[in-house]
Amino acid sequence: MNIKKNDKVKILSGKDKNKIGKVLQVLPKEAKVSIEGLNLLIKHLRPQKQGEKGQRIEFPAFINESNVALVCPKCGQTTRVGYTIVKGEGKKDKKFRACKKCKEIIE
Repeated sequence: MNIKKNDKVKILSGKDKNKIGKVLQVLPKEAKVSIEGLNLLIKHLRPQKQGEKGQRIEFPAFINESNVALVCPKCGQTTRVGYTIVKGEGKKDKKFRACKKCKEIIE
């Protein structure tokens, strides 16, 4: 999965198309992400005790990973994610995400 928690993403389809938000949660096995303040659903809760009022709770729903694009923190454009391998000390090499447009490493 190319998108991680706290990344900035742009929604490509749906009711919040072209809006940008921060990723709150990622479900890698299901390829879904939850974005702060976007794709909100409303859940109605009934009163539990007598005399209490019911409530409406808004919460961000999950959206498929294919419907969001990563916003590069360096160039500010939506981009696909590539990978670069950086030689480390000794035999250990590290794999980092990289912007396809500006070739900068995304941390």
